[in-house]
Amino acid sequence: MEWTLRPGETIERTVLQAQYGGRTQGGIGPSRKSPNVFVFSDPVAGEPHGYYDGWQADNCFHYTGEGQRGDQQLKSGNAAILNHLEEGRALRVFEGARGVVTYLDEFELDRDEPFYRTDAPETGGGPLREVIVFRLRPKSIEAPRPTSKLAAVLAGPTSQEVPIEQQQTERAYVAPSHEPYEAERREQRLVLELEAHLRRLGHEVARQRIVPEAEARPLFTDLYDATTGTLVEAKGTVERGAIRMAIGQLADYKRFVDGGEPKHLAVLLPREPRLDLVDLLKSQGIELIIPTEDGFSDSADGELVGQG
Repeated sequence: MEWTLRPGETIERTVLQAQYGGRTQGGIGPSRKSPNVFVFSDPVAGEPHGYYDGWQADNCFHYTGEGQRGDQQLKSGNAAILNHLEEGRALRVFEGARGVVTYLDEFELDRDEPFYRTDAPETGGGPLREVIVFRLRPKSIEAPRPTSKLAAVLAGPTSQEVPIEQQQTERAYVAPSHEPYEAERREQRLVLELEAHLRRLGHEVARQRIVPEAEARPLFTDLYDATTGTLVEAKGTVERGAIRMAIGQLADYKRFVDGGEPKHLAVLLPREPRLDLVDLLKSQGIELIIPTEDGFSDSADGELVGQG
């Protein structure tokens, strides 16, 4: 069956299915009627779920695979994309998923890195899981400028200072539909208050934007004090799980701080936690910072926040 659509042309999805086969719903539609695999991308619908489909700076169209719950697997529609060349099928990408859709072009998987894996939440705001993102190269059109919201955040060096006031977080790019809990609002206030306190002392403070090699989402530290070499992770609650998470985040982030590993690791909390949790932080070589009536105090004899 001869393919007649040209890049930029539009068609009702139901008409497309009647002519060439495939599915009338879903993002990936392998056809039994024609040698095609149809891919439908709707960034507006996908971004609230952490799916950042679109053109990236590598001139590829990045497309998140199918599977709404649990880790995505290379089967069904995902396998159809992965194996489209071996099966003699053309990979045809459309913008939009319902009603009238726009044909972008015929694509092929990038030969060197056909896909990568990253994190996104389950549909309906469920837990984070691993998703597959395909790197698709157009066959006849020239790749336009990057359109994905991730493009600007991923550009630049692996580790880079960014303003704390922007309140950028990993959550914004992994689970953007997540509504902040009150503990997270307290966390943000704590970070801004500590920043103001340290700047009054003349300290140079910022946060670090980190893009680990082969990762597709940025990491953001809460605060880095370059004057004392202190990497700070804040939590808005003294609950054990939050403190455990802070320990893990510091262990992750410290590998990327500019100029080598930080001199100090610290957790910023709204108040002093239970004795066992204080001992837990101490056992990991992590200092504790808490607010006081006239500023902040730390467990390093005031070395970090200027008060004994």
